[in-house]
Order: sequence, then structure tokens, then C-alpha cells
Amino acid sequence: MNSSGKVLLGVLAGVATGAVLGILFAPDKGSETRKKIAQKGDDYVDGLKGKFDELVNNISGKYNHAKEELDGIQRKAKAQFEEA
Repeated sequence: MNSSGKVLLGVLAGVATGAVLGILFAPDKGSETRKKIAQKGDDYVDGLKGKFDELVNNISGKYNHAKEELDGIQRKAKAQFEEA
């Protein structure tokens, strides 16, 4: 993971911790607090899923690009070999 990914992960962890602590110290009933914590947890899970999907798509795109380049190099080498 590059440094910007680590920073982003650290920021997300800090925001999540702050949100949970803010909810825990809010003057609500216990059941309301548990609902808020569950909702925030779901929100963060959805956000992380989105970031993970973005990462997978990025890696997949780079893999496909590299594969296409290698296929092109292979075709050129084969054509040069057949000419010789």
C-alpha cells in the first residue's frame, strides 16, 4: 500500500473512532445509541467496500494493460522470428 493509501486509512480510522466516541458520549438512551453505532458501522463498511472495489478495479485495469502490452511484444517477436 502506498503512503497516500496509508494516510487515507489512518484518516478513516480516526473519523470512525471520533464518530463512535461522539455517539457514546451523547445524551441519548442506550437503545438509540446502539442504533446510531450500528448505522455508523454500516456506513463505514459501505465506504470501505467502495474503496476496496475501486482498488480492485484499478489493479485489474493495470493488469489488463500490462497483459495487452506483453501480448503485443510477443506478437512482434513472433513476426520478426517468422521473417528471419
